[in-house]
Amino acid sequence: MSIDITGLSAKELDALITQAKKRKTTLNKRKPLAAVRRKLTELARAEGYTIAELFGGASAGKAATRPAKAITGARKTTKGYKLGKVAPKYRNPANAGETWAGRGKPPRWLATYLDNGRKIEEFLIR
Repeated sequence: MSIDITGLSAKELDALITQAKKRKTTLNKRKPLAAVRRKLTELARAEGYTIAELFGGASAGKAATRPAKAITGARKTTKGYKLGKVAPKYRNPANAGETWAGRGKPPRWLATYLDNGRKIEEFLIR
């Protein structure tokens, strides 16, 4: 980052220096990032979580000791019931790559067809 200070007046330079000093004071009051990460990780671990479970995505460096459970497309657990991967039941006639297994909210392409008066049976894969 570079700021061209050659075109600034004395008043603008004083304002910039004041802002820089305030920012430096704020940064100096903060604890080091590694210490904060370590503290958060310890707190999460004490409660039985990982950072990845709490905030999503990859864990914060080596601070997390155990990996989060990955949700694969093959198995999901929903309220104690294991739901396996199922074959698609409906196919978009305009784009054969778009399918729907009949679980959850219907995809947009199917909802559009149904709103236009078509029947869901028309899209069944035989």
